[in-house]
Amino acid sequence: MEDGGKAPASLGTLRAVLAILQWWGFNVTVIIMNKWIFQKLDFKFPLTVSCVHFICSSIGAYIAIHVLKAKPLIEVEPEDRWKRIFPMSFVFCINIVLGNVSLRYIPVSFMQTIKSFTPATTVILQWLVWNKHFEWRIWASLVPIVGGILLTSVTELSFNIFGFCAAMVGCLATSTKTILAESLLHGYKFDSINTVYYMAPFATMILALPAMLLEGGGVINWFYTHDSIVSALIIILGSGVLAFCLNFSIFYVIHSTTAVTFNVSGNLKVAVAVLVSWLIFRNPISAMNAIGCGITLVGCTFYGYVRHLISQWQAAAPGSPGTAHANLSRNQMEMLPLVDDKQEKV
Repeated sequence: MEDGGKAPASLGTLRAVLAILQWWGFNVTVIIMNKWIFQKLDFKFPLTVSCVHFICSSIGAYIAIHVLKAKPLIEVEPEDRWKRIFPMSFVFCINIVLGNVSLRYIPVSFMQTIKSFTPATTVILQWLVWNKHFEWRIWASLVPIVGGILLTSVTELSFNIFGFCAAMVGCLATSTKTILAESLLHGYKFDSINTVYYMAPFATMILALPAMLLEGGGVINWFYTHDSIVSALIIILGSGVLAFCLNFSIFYVIHSTTAVTFNVSGNLKVAVAVLVSWLIFRNPISAMNAIGCGITLVGCTFYGYVRHLISQWQAAAPGSPGTAHANLSRNQMEMLPLVDDKQEKV
């Protein structure tokens, strides 16, 4: 009986490890491919790249739900699609575009570190705009995140103000989407695949015209001047396919791990992305810059741990007053990473 009890536990651990590894693989690959597209292929059109990702995600979500039957379709009233889903899709679109814009101008290591600022922007937005109050432990856990971001920004050797601002505004968009999800999607238990199914087509519709007007001429010129056009297009389309696979992998990893494991592995994933990007692109990183990145990631892990402790305390004493951060269900957890994609993350 004892061996029988150990076998399911070992199987669950193996499943969690495999889920985390494939999540890391898809996430890091998408980031590296996007940077490769902007830097090596000289395809400097972030709106078009984002549009390709949305189209691939729309097709992938349709196949996953209607053909593969991976998840049942969550029915949404036509009126709610415009009143609830469309505003979320707009913020979702802005976040993805800004992430790709920042990736064009700044190194992966710097962009990933800035994106780790999202917990701080979420708390600050809820405090300033929605007048929510948080325990001192939440505020204290944000100190290393803010300090790490400041140190990284000051010591970044490849600093670009436009890329920096795009990444910071992207953090605000990520936080806004997370906060809006609580109110706009109230009553719908969305998972990551259904979220992409409804949001990606709207995001494509929102972005298609701006992409054609702002980047259409440049894309056409790139087609005529770039060497090895077929291999370049395969890489661009491949990044779109992998972007959808990333969302699918998030669904898998959330249902295979606990909230704490998801939080820690998410921060370790950033470290892996930074290391791999440095090995490929060899962007200069100073010692103080690496220390700032490390402090930020430790701060994010500490923030997740503090929030988890507070959630446990709330679960044990449901009638007691506490922080505005309630315990997240798995469906709510699935909503958060989609903005990254691109992480945005629990």
